[in-house]
Amino acid sequence: MAGAGSGEGDEGLAIGEDGLARTAWAMGSEMMRQYYDTEWGMPVRDERGLFERLSLEGFQSGLSWATILAKRENFRRAFADFEPDVVAAFDESDVERLVQDAGIIRHRGKITATIGNARATVALRAEGGLPEVIWSHRPEATPVPRSMAEVPSRSPESDALAARLRAAGFRFVGPTTMFALMEAVGIVDTHVVGSHRRGSSGVWS
Repeated sequence: MAGAGSGEGDEGLAIGEDGLARTAWAMGSEMMRQYYDTEWGMPVRDERGLFERLSLEGFQSGLSWATILAKRENFRRAFADFEPDVVAAFDESDVERLVQDAGIIRHRGKITATIGNARATVALRAEGGLPEVIWSHRPEATPVPRSMAEVPSRSPESDALAARLRAAGFRFVGPTTMFALMEAVGIVDTHVVGSHRRGSSGVWS
């Protein structure tokens, strides 16, 4: 959606007041524009960073990304900055604390899944670690969408990643959620052609 003072073209691009073209959803708010301009689609290759983003994508299921992004600092505080070893040690008292935390999404299933996913992340180190598993599903080519309608919501690689993580004990990691993760951390580039951010990750030329 184009924000105030911006024009949206036929190709799913929004032109901001700064004259720069962005994929249209980035213009929903200043928060979303900042996220789009500085972080979304840039490579994340460290375990903590990937665990955080996997966790937030899981919490986003059924909600808007803007809702999650607005609560991101609260999530970091609640989940020990998403340090997998610390979250893996959370117990039932932590679950009850988190269920009562109005600063995050108080969904017991997603909270317990995040703790379980932290334990699965720690266990996965014996098989190369979470970054190796996630990045091993990078496709041979990235989508080249020329409109929002051409941006896929899943792929064979996201299907395979979801299956791999589920087999390792992860939850809330369905194919659509994993494709969103792949977009967010630079494994695929789904910036609409013409966006000033297209190709900025260095992963895809």
